[in-house]
Amino acid sequence: MEQPQTLRSVFTDAKREKTALETRPDTNSDTYRSDVNATIAKFEECQRLVGALSMFSSNELLEDISTGDLQYLTVEYHIAELLQRSYSSDREATLQRALSQYERYLARLEDYDLLNQKDKKLYERYVANPSSFSLTQTNDAATRRDVKITRFREEKELKQKLEYYTENQKKLQSDDDDVRQLYIAEINLYTHQTFQSLDLLAQELFMLSMIRKMPPRPEPPHPIDARGRAKGKDEDYSERLDPSISQLLQGGKNGPILSKEGKPLQPFTLLDRRTQLRDGVFRSGHNLPTMTIEEYLAEEHRQGNVLKGGEPEPVEIDEDDLDKADEETMKAREWDEFKEANPRGAGNTLNRG
Repeated sequence: MEQPQTLRSVFTDAKREKTALETRPDTNSDTYRSDVNATIAKFEECQRLVGALSMFSSNELLEDISTGDLQYLTVEYHIAELLQRSYSSDREATLQRALSQYERYLARLEDYDLLNQKDKKLYERYVANPSSFSLTQTNDAATRRDVKITRFREEKELKQKLEYYTENQKKLQSDDDDVRQLYIAEINLYTHQTFQSLDLLAQELFMLSMIRKMPPRPEPPHPIDARGRAKGKDEDYSERLDPSISQLLQGGKNGPILSKEGKPLQPFTLLDRRTQLRDGVFRSGHNLPTMTIEEYLAEEHRQGNVLKGGEPEPVEIDEDDLDKADEETMKAREWDEFKEANPRGAGNTLNRG
């Protein structure tokens, strides 16, 4: 009688810890993950004890199971549900473990004929094609919504029935039949939630398999900043926007001035370091002009970069050149006669009423 008592105590502690985990807010903490794994270990110990005691057999009927042992039919369900909440580096392997526990749970219920007609049909569909199992056989949005609403109502009724038996558990201790109804109501609720979990597991495992089959993404090239250096490759890389003092002294050139043998690698000038740094402190932050505007225009004229046009410069006529004077006089007379024959605005025929 010692082993059943040990099984009962371990199972009771594991269920109490599982109930406490459902209301904890720190689901992303390491402590929560450790507690989940510890609770899984307790349920796995219950599973080992159930197997060692040969408590269940496929050759038995439901009536052959004692009332106190009915609760241990749900051990696999609790393990599978906790595995879904656990965290590991290999998520796909963890979900496969949960799937295996759900399958063992349903198979044992099938052996004892504890599945109703609706659950039997769902179980047959799952066994036929586990990888693509779904609560609905169609992708129609309206049908899926109706199925979800129906299952939500069924789950609500199962919870209410279980709550009633749980609240009156002390009164039911004296009636063996009522206690059996309490455990069966619990099994029916867990079975309903199992098929919901199988639907979600099939979707998540499908997505994980697709991700695993995707080719690896190529690594993006190292970004190049304004100074032309690749981040991550230059050990001397700095987020500073201004150049270092060594670069200032080198005139902005990168690299060493001398080779290991002492050979100059780039031209350089020996300067007083302190004087150069002092002059750099008080220098202007912008480029100062090197010539005046007049000097700039004169240089542009000299280089022929200025276009010349506009009114022609007046030409002085030599008074002794009579032919040239007569020519200019005739041009002026012809211009006057043209202006008299064509007054200003004579050609504008628009807007005349």
